[in-house]
Amino acid sequence: METDCNPMELANNTGFEEDSDYRDFEGTDVKDMRLEAEAVVNDVLFAVSNMFVSKTLPCAEDVAYINVETRERNRYCLELTEAGLRVVAYDFDQTDDRLQTPYHETVYSLLDSLSPAYREVFGNALLQRLEALKKESQS
Repeated sequence: METDCNPMELANNTGFEEDSDYRDFEGTDVKDMRLEAEAVVNDVLFAVSNMFVSKTLPCAEDVAYINVETRERNRYCLELTEAGLRVVAYDFDQTDDRLQTPYHETVYSLLDSLSPAYREVFGNALLQRLEALKKESQS
């Protein structure tokens, strides 16, 4: 099963500080999808040509839209909800209600299905990290 975060990071950093604006939500399942979308973008921006949260389409607690341009120069508008991510249009800041694309649990899975170049760049980055860890353990 794929995960989008390191569980060890969650144990040490809940993201809720005493003075946090989110203290009223501590212990609940309420998520701000704009924040989730920003995290998605930051996680994989290195492996695509361009990616950003839409400023045109509305974001809410339950939905956010992400524009992505793959290294093959294909543009997509992605919808992020609790169900996952899916393509909702083949251009930035658009939605097409007639488009019926499957949801993906992770951005990795979605981009892997859309972009061979993403797959290669992401795989190379992973290999480099593993090699660095191996060198660290040998020293």
